[in-house]
Amino acid sequence: MWTPPGKPVPIDPSQLVEGLYVWLDVRWDEHPFLSNRLLVKSTKDVALIQSLDVVGRLYYHPEKSNATPPPYTPPAPTTEALQAAAAAERAAATAEAKRLDQAKKALQQQQKDAATRADRAWENAARQTKEALNALGRSPKAAGELLANLSRETAASIAQGQEILLHLLGDKQDQGPQFHALNVLTLSMLLGKKVGLSEAELADLALGALAHDAGKSQVPPLILKNPQRKKHEEDFFRQHVMFGVQLAAQSGAFSKGALAIIADHHEAVDGSGWPRGLRDIGKATRILAVVNRYDNLCTPETQGTDALMPAEALAHMFRHEGKQFDPLVLTTLIKLLGVYPPGTVVQLNDGSLALVVAPGPDSLHPQVLIYTPEIDKDQAPTLVLSPDNDLKIAEAIKPTALAPQVRAWLNPQQRLSYFFSVEQSPR
Repeated sequence: MWTPPGKPVPIDPSQLVEGLYVWLDVRWDEHPFLSNRLLVKSTKDVALIQSLDVVGRLYYHPEKSNATPPPYTPPAPTTEALQAAAAAERAAATAEAKRLDQAKKALQQQQKDAATRADRAWENAARQTKEALNALGRSPKAAGELLANLSRETAASIAQGQEILLHLLGDKQDQGPQFHALNVLTLSMLLGKKVGLSEAELADLALGALAHDAGKSQVPPLILKNPQRKKHEEDFFRQHVMFGVQLAAQSGAFSKGALAIIADHHEAVDGSGWPRGLRDIGKATRILAVVNRYDNLCTPETQGTDALMPAEALAHMFRHEGKQFDPLVLTTLIKLLGVYPPGTVVQLNDGSLALVVAPGPDSLHPQVLIYTPEIDKDQAPTLVLSPDNDLKIAEAIKPTALAPQVRAWLNPQQRLSYFFSVEQSPR
Protein backbone atom coordinates (compact mmCIF):
# COMPACT_ATOMS: atom_id res chain seq x y z
CA MET A 1 0.00 0.00 0.00
CA TRP A 2 1.39 3.37 -1.01
CA THR A 3 1.91 5.77 1.89
CA PRO A 4 2.78 9.45 1.58
CA PRO A 5 5.99 10.85 3.07
CA GLY A 6 6.05 11.62 6.81
CA LYS A 7 4.92 14.91 8.27
CA PRO A 8 7.18 17.76 7.10
CA VAL A 9 8.63 20.30 9.52
CA PRO A 10 8.65 24.00 8.57
CA ILE A 11 12.02 25.76 8.52
CA ASP A 12 13.33 29.17 7.54
CA PRO A 13 15.58 29.40 4.47
CA SER A 14 18.40 30.55 6.76
CA GLN A 15 18.31 27.10 8.45
CA LEU A 16 19.18 25.23 5.26
CA VAL A 17 22.23 22.99 5.39
CA GLU A 18 23.56 20.18 3.24
CA GLY A 19 21.93 16.82 3.99
CA LEU A 20 18.39 18.11 4.58
CA TYR A 21 15.63 16.50 2.54
CA VAL A 22 13.36 19.44 1.81
CA TRP A 23 9.94 20.14 0.34
CA LEU A 24 9.38 23.36 -1.59
CA ASP A 25 5.66 24.09 -1.21
CA VAL A 26 5.51 26.07 -4.45
CA ARG A 27 4.44 25.33 -8.00
CA TRP A 28 6.79 23.13 -10.02
CA ASP A 29 7.42 25.98 -12.46
CA GLU A 30 8.47 28.38 -9.68
CA HIS A 31 11.84 26.75 -9.00
CA PRO A 32 14.73 25.30 -11.05
CA PHE A 33 14.77 21.78 -9.57
CA LEU A 34 13.37 18.63 -11.16
CA SER A 35 11.15 17.96 -8.17
CA ASN A 36 9.54 19.85 -5.30
CA ARG A 37 11.19 17.40 -2.90
CA LEU A 38 14.95 16.98 -2.97
CA LEU A 39 18.04 16.26 -0.94
CA VAL A 40 20.17 19.38 -0.44
CA LYS A 41 23.57 18.14 -1.60
CA SER A 42 25.73 21.25 -1.85
CA THR A 43 26.17 24.86 -0.88
CA LYS A 44 25.01 25.66 -4.43
CA ASP A 45 21.65 23.98 -3.67
CA VAL A 46 21.44 25.99 -0.44
CA ALA A 47 22.07 29.24 -2.28
CA LEU A 48 19.57 28.41 -5.06
CA ILE A 49 16.78 27.66 -2.58
CA GLN A 50 17.55 30.74 -0.52
CA SER A 51 17.28 32.85 -3.67
CA LEU A 52 13.65 31.73 -4.13
CA ASP A 53 10.56 33.20 -2.51
CA VAL A 54 9.97 30.27 -0.15
CA VAL A 55 9.66 31.96 3.23
CA GLY A 56 6.79 30.17 4.98
CA ARG A 57 6.74 27.54 2.23
CA LEU A 58 9.90 25.55 3.03
CA TYR A 59 9.83 22.27 4.96
CA TYR A 60 12.12 19.35 5.63
CA HIS A 61 11.47 15.64 6.24
CA PRO A 62 13.43 14.46 9.30
CA GLU A 63 13.11 10.76 8.44
CA LYS A 64 14.69 11.27 5.02
CA SER A 65 17.37 13.77 6.01
CA ASN A 66 21.04 13.14 6.79
CA ALA A 67 21.37 16.30 8.86
CA THR A 68 19.46 18.46 11.34
CA PRO A 69 18.79 22.16 10.72
CA PRO A 70 20.38 24.57 13.18
CA PRO A 71 18.11 26.57 15.47
CA TYR A 72 16.56 29.63 13.88
CA THR A 73 18.21 32.91 14.81
CA PRO A 74 16.94 36.30 13.64
CA PRO A 75 19.33 38.02 11.25
CA ALA A 76 21.85 40.22 13.03
CA PRO A 77 22.51 43.82 11.97
CA THR A 78 25.21 44.01 9.33
CA THR A 79 27.46 46.65 7.86
CA GLU A 80 26.88 48.13 4.44
CA ALA A 81 29.83 46.16 3.06
CA LEU A 82 28.43 42.86 4.35
CA GLN A 83 24.98 43.76 3.02
CA ALA A 84 26.48 44.53 -0.39
CA ALA A 85 28.38 41.23 -0.43
CA ALA A 86 25.25 39.33 0.59
CA ALA A 87 23.24 41.12 -2.10
CA ALA A 88 25.82 40.17 -4.72
CA GLU A 89 25.67 36.53 -3.63
CA ARG A 90 21.89 36.58 -3.79
CA ALA A 91 21.97 38.14 -7.24
CA ALA A 92 24.37 35.46 -8.50
CA ALA A 93 22.21 32.71 -7.02
CA THR A 94 19.08 34.27 -8.52
CA ALA A 95 20.71 34.44 -11.96
CA GLU A 96 21.78 30.79 -11.72
CA ALA A 97 18.29 29.76 -10.59
CA LYS A 98 16.81 31.62 -13.56
CA ARG A 99 19.22 29.92 -15.98
CA LEU A 100 18.43 26.45 -14.61
CA ASP A 101 14.71 27.20 -14.59
CA GLN A 102 14.79 28.31 -18.25
CA ALA A 103 16.66 25.13 -19.22
CA LYS A 104 14.15 23.00 -17.31
CA LYS A 105 11.19 24.73 -18.93
CA ALA A 106 12.75 24.48 -22.41
CA LEU A 107 13.15 20.72 -21.99
CA GLN A 108 9.62 20.49 -20.63
CA GLN A 109 8.28 22.35 -23.68
CA GLN A 110 10.27 20.11 -26.02
CA GLN A 111 8.71 17.05 -24.42
CA LYS A 112 5.22 18.54 -24.54
CA ASP A 113 5.66 19.48 -28.20
CA ALA A 114 6.63 15.90 -29.07
CA ALA A 115 3.61 14.57 -27.17
CA THR A 116 1.36 17.09 -28.92
CA ARG A 117 2.67 16.00 -32.33
CA ALA A 118 1.95 12.39 -31.44
CA ASP A 119 -1.56 13.25 -30.25
CA ARG A 120 -2.40 15.21 -33.41
CA ALA A 121 -0.96 12.48 -35.64
CA TRP A 122 -3.03 9.90 -33.74
CA GLU A 123 -6.22 11.91 -34.24
CA ASN A 124 -5.61 12.06 -37.97
CA ALA A 125 -4.69 8.37 -38.23
CA ALA A 126 -7.64 7.37 -36.02
CA ARG A 127 -10.08 9.24 -38.24
CA GLN A 128 -8.75 7.59 -41.39
CA THR A 129 -8.53 4.13 -39.81
CA LYS A 130 -12.03 4.27 -38.39
CA GLU A 131 -13.45 5.46 -41.71
CA ALA A 132 -11.61 2.77 -43.68
CA LEU A 133 -12.38 -0.15 -41.35
CA ASN A 134 -16.06 0.77 -41.24
CA ALA A 135 -16.18 1.02 -45.05
CA LEU A 136 -14.08 -2.01 -45.95
CA GLY A 137 -17.09 -4.26 -46.41
CA ARG A 138 -19.19 -1.89 -48.56
CA SER A 139 -16.46 0.06 -50.39
CA PRO A 140 -13.44 -2.22 -50.31
CA LYS A 141 -11.34 -0.49 -52.99
CA ALA A 142 -11.66 3.02 -51.55
CA ALA A 143 -11.18 1.79 -47.97
CA GLY A 144 -8.21 -0.36 -48.95
CA GLU A 145 -6.52 2.53 -50.72
CA LEU A 146 -7.01 4.74 -47.66
CA LEU A 147 -5.38 2.12 -45.42
CA ALA A 148 -2.58 1.55 -47.94
CA ASN A 149 -1.77 5.26 -48.15
CA LEU A 150 -1.70 5.58 -44.36
CA SER A 151 0.54 2.50 -44.11
CA ARG A 152 3.01 3.80 -46.70
CA GLU A 153 3.19 7.21 -45.01
CA THR A 154 3.72 5.60 -41.61
CA ALA A 155 6.40 3.24 -42.88
CA ALA A 156 8.25 6.09 -44.62
CA SER A 157 8.21 8.20 -41.45
CA ILE A 158 9.50 5.34 -39.31
CA ALA A 159 12.13 4.20 -41.83
CA GLN A 160 13.50 7.70 -42.41
CA GLY A 161 13.12 8.97 -38.85
CA GLN A 162 16.23 9.88 -36.92
CA GLU A 163 14.51 9.47 -33.55
CA ILE A 164 11.24 7.64 -32.94
CA LEU A 165 9.55 8.37 -29.61
CA LEU A 166 6.67 6.35 -28.17
CA HIS A 167 4.01 8.24 -26.20
CA LEU A 168 1.12 7.24 -23.96
CA LEU A 169 -1.71 9.49 -25.12
CA GLY A 170 -4.23 11.26 -22.96
CA ASP A 171 -7.80 10.16 -22.40
CA LYS A 172 -9.69 9.30 -25.58
CA GLN A 173 -13.46 9.12 -25.22
CA ASP A 174 -14.41 7.66 -28.59
CA GLN A 175 -14.99 3.93 -29.13
CA GLY A 176 -14.11 1.80 -32.09
CA PRO A 177 -11.67 -0.64 -33.69
CA GLN A 178 -9.19 2.13 -34.44
CA PHE A 179 -7.85 2.09 -30.85
CA HIS A 180 -6.50 -1.45 -30.96
CA ALA A 181 -5.47 -1.12 -34.61
CA LEU A 182 -3.36 1.97 -33.94
CA ASN A 183 -1.78 0.53 -30.78
CA VAL A 184 -0.76 -2.55 -32.74
CA LEU A 185 0.43 -0.41 -35.65
CA THR A 186 2.55 1.81 -33.39
CA LEU A 187 4.31 -0.91 -31.41
CA SER A 188 4.73 -3.09 -34.50
CA MET A 189 6.40 -0.24 -36.38
CA LEU A 190 8.83 0.47 -33.56
CA LEU A 191 9.64 -3.23 -33.23
CA GLY A 192 10.02 -3.58 -36.99
CA LYS A 193 12.48 -0.69 -37.03
CA LYS A 194 14.43 -2.26 -34.13
CA VAL A 195 14.79 -5.66 -35.82
CA GLY A 196 15.80 -4.14 -39.15
CA LEU A 197 12.79 -4.40 -41.47
CA SER A 198 13.06 -2.49 -44.73
CA GLU A 199 10.67 0.34 -45.59
CA ALA A 200 8.71 -2.00 -47.91
CA GLU A 201 8.46 -4.62 -45.15
CA LEU A 202 7.37 -1.94 -42.69
CA ALA A 203 4.65 -0.84 -45.11
CA ASP A 204 3.30 -4.41 -45.33
CA LEU A 205 3.46 -4.71 -41.55
CA ALA A 206 1.63 -1.40 -41.11
CA LEU A 207 -1.12 -2.44 -43.50
CA GLY A 208 -1.51 -5.84 -41.87
CA ALA A 209 -1.55 -4.23 -38.41
CA LEU A 210 -4.29 -1.76 -39.32
CA ALA A 211 -6.54 -4.46 -40.84
CA HIS A 212 -5.60 -7.57 -38.83
CA ASP A 213 -8.94 -7.57 -36.99
CA ALA A 214 -11.10 -6.25 -39.86
CA GLY A 215 -12.90 -9.59 -40.02
CA LYS A 216 -14.33 -9.08 -36.53
CA SER A 217 -16.90 -6.79 -38.14
CA GLN A 218 -18.54 -10.01 -39.38
CA VAL A 219 -18.74 -11.56 -35.88
CA PRO A 220 -21.84 -10.81 -33.76
CA PRO A 221 -21.01 -8.68 -30.67
CA LEU A 222 -22.54 -11.29 -28.34
CA ILE A 223 -19.91 -13.76 -29.51
CA LEU A 224 -17.11 -11.23 -29.84
CA LYS A 225 -17.34 -9.94 -26.27
CA ASN A 226 -18.24 -13.23 -24.55
CA PRO A 227 -15.33 -14.48 -22.41
CA GLN A 228 -16.85 -17.98 -22.09
CA ARG A 229 -17.70 -18.98 -25.64
CA LYS A 230 -19.09 -22.41 -26.41
CA LYS A 231 -17.16 -24.47 -28.94
CA HIS A 232 -19.33 -23.51 -31.90
CA GLU A 233 -19.09 -19.84 -30.87
CA GLU A 234 -15.31 -20.06 -30.58
CA ASP A 235 -15.12 -21.73 -33.98
CA PHE A 236 -17.16 -18.89 -35.48
CA PHE A 237 -15.06 -16.28 -33.68
CA ARG A 238 -11.87 -17.75 -35.15
CA GLN A 239 -13.27 -17.31 -38.62
CA HIS A 240 -12.65 -13.58 -38.24
CA VAL A 241 -9.18 -14.31 -39.63
CA MET A 242 -10.66 -15.71 -42.85
CA PHE A 243 -13.22 -12.90 -43.02
CA GLY A 244 -10.42 -10.36 -42.66
CA VAL A 245 -8.36 -11.91 -45.45
CA GLN A 246 -11.41 -11.92 -47.73
CA LEU A 247 -12.21 -8.26 -47.04
CA ALA A 248 -8.59 -7.23 -47.57
CA ALA A 249 -8.26 -9.24 -50.78
CA GLN A 250 -11.43 -7.69 -52.21
CA SER A 251 -9.90 -4.23 -51.85
CA GLY A 252 -7.00 -5.04 -54.17
CA ALA A 253 -4.74 -2.84 -52.00
CA PHE A 254 -3.03 -5.58 -49.97
CA SER A 255 0.19 -7.29 -51.02
CA LYS A 256 0.75 -11.00 -50.43
CA GLY A 257 2.87 -10.11 -47.44
CA ALA A 258 0.15 -7.98 -45.86
CA LEU A 259 -2.48 -10.67 -46.48
CA ALA A 260 -0.20 -13.28 -44.87
CA ILE A 261 0.10 -11.08 -41.78
CA ILE A 262 -3.69 -10.96 -41.42
CA ALA A 263 -4.05 -14.69 -42.10
CA ASP A 264 -1.39 -15.79 -39.61
CA HIS A 265 -1.48 -13.25 -36.78
CA HIS A 266 -2.90 -15.83 -34.34
CA GLU A 267 -0.32 -18.48 -35.25
CA ALA A 268 2.52 -19.33 -32.83
CA VAL A 269 6.11 -20.40 -33.40
CA ASP A 270 5.56 -23.55 -31.31
CA GLY A 271 2.63 -24.63 -33.50
CA SER A 272 0.00 -23.99 -30.82
CA GLY A 273 -1.69 -21.14 -32.69
CA TRP A 274 -4.63 -21.08 -35.03
CA PRO A 275 -6.31 -21.42 -37.48
CA ARG A 276 -3.71 -23.74 -39.10
CA GLY A 277 -1.20 -24.51 -36.35
CA LEU A 278 1.71 -23.16 -38.38
CA ARG A 279 5.25 -22.95 -37.02
CA ASP A 280 6.94 -21.27 -39.98
CA ILE A 281 5.53 -17.76 -39.97
CA GLY A 282 7.09 -14.60 -41.38
CA LYS A 283 9.10 -12.11 -39.35
CA ALA A 284 6.49 -9.36 -39.72
CA THR A 285 3.74 -11.74 -38.59
CA ARG A 286 5.83 -12.71 -35.55
CA ILE A 287 6.05 -9.05 -34.63
CA LEU A 288 2.30 -8.55 -34.98
CA ALA A 289 1.54 -11.69 -32.95
CA VAL A 290 3.56 -10.43 -29.97
CA VAL A 291 2.17 -6.89 -30.09
CA ASN A 292 -1.42 -8.05 -30.61
CA ARG A 293 -1.25 -10.29 -27.55
CA TYR A 294 0.31 -7.56 -25.41
CA ASP A 295 -2.34 -4.99 -26.27
CA ASN A 296 -5.17 -7.49 -25.79
CA LEU A 297 -3.89 -8.28 -22.28
CA CYS A 298 -3.73 -4.56 -21.40
CA THR A 299 -7.08 -3.71 -23.02
CA PRO A 300 -9.18 -6.88 -23.29
CA GLU A 301 -12.07 -6.89 -25.70
CA THR A 302 -14.19 -9.48 -23.92
CA GLN A 303 -16.51 -8.38 -21.14
CA GLY A 304 -15.60 -9.26 -17.56
CA THR A 305 -11.92 -9.83 -18.34
CA ASP A 306 -9.57 -7.92 -16.07
CA ALA A 307 -7.00 -5.74 -17.77
CA LEU A 308 -3.39 -6.33 -16.79
CA MET A 309 -1.10 -3.43 -16.07
CA PRO A 310 1.62 -3.13 -18.75
CA ALA A 311 4.42 -4.65 -16.67
CA GLU A 312 2.11 -7.49 -15.62
CA ALA A 313 1.23 -8.19 -19.26
CA LEU A 314 4.89 -8.38 -20.29
CA ALA A 315 5.73 -10.61 -17.32
CA HIS A 316 2.80 -12.92 -18.10
CA MET A 317 3.86 -13.27 -21.73
CA PHE A 318 7.49 -13.92 -20.83
CA ARG A 319 6.83 -16.43 -18.04
CA HIS A 320 3.76 -18.28 -19.26
CA GLU A 321 3.55 -17.83 -23.03
CA GLY A 322 7.14 -17.36 -24.12
CA LYS A 323 7.25 -20.53 -26.25
CA GLN A 324 4.49 -19.17 -28.46
CA PHE A 325 6.47 -16.12 -29.58
CA ASP A 326 9.69 -15.36 -31.40
CA PRO A 327 12.13 -14.85 -28.48
CA LEU A 328 13.98 -12.01 -30.23
CA VAL A 329 10.76 -10.11 -30.88
CA LEU A 330 9.45 -10.61 -27.34
CA THR A 331 12.69 -9.52 -25.69
CA THR A 332 12.91 -6.54 -28.05
CA LEU A 333 9.41 -5.46 -27.00
CA ILE A 334 10.39 -5.77 -23.34
CA LYS A 335 13.52 -3.67 -23.94
CA LEU A 336 11.52 -1.14 -25.96
CA LEU A 337 8.89 -0.61 -23.26
CA GLY A 338 11.34 -0.91 -20.34
CA VAL A 339 10.98 -2.18 -16.80
CA TYR A 340 8.23 0.39 -16.27
CA PRO A 341 6.16 0.45 -19.51
CA PRO A 342 3.96 3.44 -20.37
CA GLY A 343 0.79 3.29 -18.27
CA THR A 344 2.62 2.18 -15.09
CA VAL A 345 2.09 4.13 -11.85
CA VAL A 346 5.35 4.61 -9.93
CA GLN A 347 6.55 6.19 -6.72
CA LEU A 348 9.74 8.21 -6.99
CA ASN A 349 12.45 8.29 -4.37
CA ASP A 350 11.35 11.78 -3.33
CA GLY A 351 7.97 10.34 -2.28
CA SER A 352 6.02 11.74 -5.21
CA LEU A 353 3.81 9.70 -7.53
CA ALA A 354 3.98 9.63 -11.30
CA LEU A 355 2.53 7.95 -14.38
CA VAL A 356 4.98 6.59 -16.95
CA VAL A 357 4.09 8.16 -20.30
CA ALA A 358 7.04 7.15 -22.52
CA PRO A 359 10.15 4.98 -22.48
CA GLY A 360 13.38 6.80 -21.69
CA PRO A 361 17.06 6.43 -22.56
CA ASP A 362 17.18 3.07 -20.80
CA SER A 363 14.78 0.63 -19.17
CA LEU A 364 15.05 2.17 -15.68
CA HIS A 365 14.66 5.83 -16.65
CA PRO A 366 11.36 6.46 -18.47
CA GLN A 367 9.52 9.74 -19.00
CA VAL A 368 6.96 10.32 -16.26
CA LEU A 369 4.02 12.62 -15.59
CA ILE A 370 4.31 13.92 -12.03
CA TYR A 371 1.18 13.74 -9.87
CA THR A 372 0.46 17.42 -9.25
CA PRO A 373 -3.16 17.69 -8.06
CA GLU A 374 -3.14 21.46 -7.66
CA ILE A 375 -3.02 21.92 -11.45
CA ASP A 376 -4.76 20.36 -14.45
CA LYS A 377 -3.29 17.09 -15.65
CA ASP A 378 -2.46 18.48 -19.10
CA GLN A 379 -0.35 21.19 -17.42
CA ALA A 380 1.46 18.87 -15.04
CA PRO A 381 5.23 18.46 -15.45
CA THR A 382 6.69 15.56 -17.42
CA LEU A 383 10.28 14.54 -16.76
CA VAL A 384 12.72 12.16 -18.40
CA LEU A 385 14.44 10.45 -15.50
CA SER A 386 18.18 10.24 -15.96
CA PRO A 387 21.13 8.46 -14.36
CA ASP A 388 22.65 11.93 -14.00
CA ASN A 389 20.15 13.18 -11.41
CA ASP A 390 18.96 11.95 -8.03
CA LEU A 391 15.32 11.47 -9.00
CA LYS A 392 14.66 7.75 -9.50
CA ILE A 393 11.81 5.25 -9.42
CA ALA A 394 11.53 3.59 -6.03
CA GLU A 395 8.79 1.11 -6.95
CA ALA A 396 5.79 0.44 -9.16
CA ILE A 397 2.42 1.02 -7.47
CA LYS A 398 -0.76 -0.94 -8.09
CA PRO A 399 -3.65 1.42 -8.86
CA THR A 400 -5.73 -0.29 -6.17
CA ALA A 401 -3.25 1.00 -3.57
CA LEU A 402 -3.96 4.62 -4.48
CA ALA A 403 -6.42 6.92 -2.81
CA PRO A 404 -9.53 7.48 -5.00
CA GLN A 405 -8.66 11.11 -5.78
CA VAL A 406 -5.12 10.13 -6.77
CA ARG A 407 -6.34 7.29 -8.97
CA ALA A 408 -8.88 9.59 -10.62
CA TRP A 409 -6.20 12.17 -11.46
CA LEU A 410 -3.63 9.69 -12.78
CA ASN A 411 -6.34 7.53 -14.39
CA PRO A 412 -4.03 4.53 -14.88
CA GLN A 413 -6.89 2.20 -15.88
CA GLN A 414 -7.84 4.30 -18.90
CA ARG A 415 -7.77 2.62 -22.29
CA LEU A 416 -4.09 2.59 -23.18
CA SER A 417 -3.51 4.46 -26.42
CA TYR A 418 -0.03 4.69 -27.93
CA PHE A 419 1.36 6.64 -30.82
CA PHE A 420 4.73 7.98 -31.91
CA SER A 421 6.45 11.21 -32.83
CA VAL A 422 9.27 11.34 -35.33
CA GLU A 423 12.35 13.52 -35.69
CA GLN A 424 13.19 13.28 -39.40
CA SER A 425 16.73 12.49 -40.51
CA PRO A 426 18.40 15.28 -42.50
CA ARG A 427 18.56 14.64 -46.22
